[in-house]
Amino acid sequence: MVKSNASTVAQYLAELPGEQRAEVEAVREVILASLPDGYVEAMGWGLITYEVPLEVSGPTYNKKPLLYVALSAQKRYCSVYLTTVMEEFEEPFRARWAATGKKLDMGKACVRFKRASDLALDVIGLQVASLPVPEFLDWHAQNRAKAAARAR
Repeated sequence: MVKSNASTVAQYLAELPGEQRAEVEAVREVILASLPDGYVEAMGWGLITYEVPLEVSGPTYNKKPLLYVALSAQKRYCSVYLTTVMEEFEEPFRARWAATGKKLDMGKACVRFKRASDLALDVIGLQVASLPVPEFLDWHAQNRAKAAARAR
């Protein structure tokens, strides 16, 4: 599956082949156990998302809730998207991962995996737990301001 039209997480998971569903569910459990209060699990962009509701964040540039973490199954692999693993958070994340001895397959804030056991799940959990909603909103606002300044 590349993009799902499921409207609920349960529908999304039900669409996945059994083995892939088990892998996604294992990572989902870590995310849910680590997620600070205030984030909500939803479906967005065809992925399982963990986001800040608009009622909390206020209006956004794209009129959608602010994405904090996402989880998806692709055709040949799965991905966990950690939006804060860039800027000042990238180097510490990579260092914690390297200390586990596990191979990191990462694009820009996207960690790819075939099996949950491929991941340093404790490092994923620490990253998810790292920013309560107010701190994430501040971080997001600072990064939007930096991007706007660079665009000028």
